[in-house]
Amino acid sequence: MRLKKYTDYALRVLIYTASKKDGELANKKEISEVFHISENHLGKIIHELNKLSLIETIRGRSGGIRLAKAPADINVGYVVRQMEDDFHLLECFDCATNYCVITPACKLRHVLRDALRAFLEVLDAYTLEDLLTNQDELRDLMGISAN
Repeated sequence: MRLKKYTDYALRVLIYTASKKDGELANKKEISEVFHISENHLGKIIHELNKLSLIETIRGRSGGIRLAKAPADINVGYVVRQMEDDFHLLECFDCATNYCVITPACKLRHVLRDALRAFLEVLDAYTLEDLLTNQDELRDLMGISAN
């Protein structure tokens, strides 16, 4: 299974934002520069994360974004489920478009459904806080001052 770049970038936005010091806001421009992602694309991701109440956006000249919840309260599995719009690994996963003649007897669909369930269960076991255990190293790599 491959996650969309949209999901990857959303997780990066959360990691970057969580890596800022208490009270310090992140902004779209700096995230764009660190990860080489267009500001336009980031705007859509930030909007979606805001709608999900994972981040707060502060408007104005000195505005930016910050987490709306503690990192321990942001579940990785939840974020992935919200950002991904298609978990149909095979044609037979979508009844509306399934034309495979062996579907009634096929075991592969069940194996892949179990694999997808296990994949999501692993993601559900982690929070954003778990992704920040090496926060000093992350800050250094992203150019965030530790002061």
